[in-house]
Amino acid sequence: MSLEALSADGLPPLREVVRRHGLEPKKALGQNFLFDLNLTGRIARSAGALDGVTVVEVGPGPGGLTRALLAAGAQRVVAIERDPRALPALAEIAAHYPGRLDVIDADAVGFDPRPLVGDGPVRIVANLPYNVATVLLTGWLGAETRDDVWPPWWDSATLMFQREVAERIVADEGDRANYGRLGVLCGWRTQATILFDVAPSAFVPPPKVTSSVVHLRPRPEPLPCRIADLERITRAAFGQRRKMLRQSLKAATPDPARLLAAAGLPETARAEEIPVAGFVALARALEAGG
Repeated sequence: MSLEALSADGLPPLREVVRRHGLEPKKALGQNFLFDLNLTGRIARSAGALDGVTVVEVGPGPGGLTRALLAAGAQRVVAIERDPRALPALAEIAAHYPGRLDVIDADAVGFDPRPLVGDGPVRIVANLPYNVATVLLTGWLGAETRDDVWPPWWDSATLMFQREVAERIVADEGDRANYGRLGVLCGWRTQATILFDVAPSAFVPPPKVTSSVVHLRPRPEPLPCRIADLERITRAAFGQRRKMLRQSLKAATPDPARLLAAAGLPETARAEEIPVAGFVALARALEAGG
C-alpha cells in the first residue's frame, strides 16, 4: 500500500508512527497491530453508520482503527489503552480530531466505561487483545458482574477474535464441536454473526491463526432467567459435556432429575444437544427450587 493511501487522513503512516514512538508489539499485552487502513476502514464500516455515535475502543495501540472510526464519522471515540507507550501516538490523533477522541489510560478488564459515554448511541468496536478478549466480551454481556439489567449500555459490538473463539461465540446445538458456555451466553443475550476473516499476514506480528470480525447485537428481550443461574447450569453441563445431563448437573443441583423434568428435557441428553432455550428453562427451574 502506498504512503499516500496510508496518510489520506492527514496523519503520518502507521509504520512511521510505530517507529517514531518505539511501539513494537508486546506479546505479553496480546498486541497484534493492523497497519492496513483499508482493513481498518472495513472494520469501522461494519459497525454501521457512525454519525452521532460514541464508540468505545479497547487496545487501540498506535491508532489504526481509531483513525478509521473517526474518519468514518464517529462523533466521539473513547479509547482504552493500558500500554503507556501508545499514549503519545494517540494524543497526536486526538489533536488532529479536536474534541472527538478521549484516551483513557487504563486496563479494560474490569473498567466500566459507562460514566464516559453519555446518553446517545454507543457501540463497541475493537481489535481486542487476544489474551483478554473472552473476558472482556463476557463482562460486556454481564457474566462477570452477574448483571441482570438488559439491554446493556451498548447498541452493538464489532470485535476481532481468533477464528476459533469467533466460532464458539456464534455456535449453537447444530455445531456441537464449538457449542459451549460462550455460545449459550452469546446466543441468549445477542444475535452474533461472523462478518469476515482476516489473514495472519494483515497483522504485525502475524499471529499463528486466522482472525474473524464478529458483530453482536443485543436481543431487546432475551428469554427471562437470572444470569447467575444460567452460568451455574452451563458450567456444570459443559464441565462434563460427554456425560448425560442427569450426571453432569449433579455439580449444580442435588436433584438433576427434578430439574430436567421441570425444564422438559430428557435425562439422557448431553449439554451439546440442548438449545439456548433449554438452558434457560433449566436456569429458571434452578431458581424455582433447584
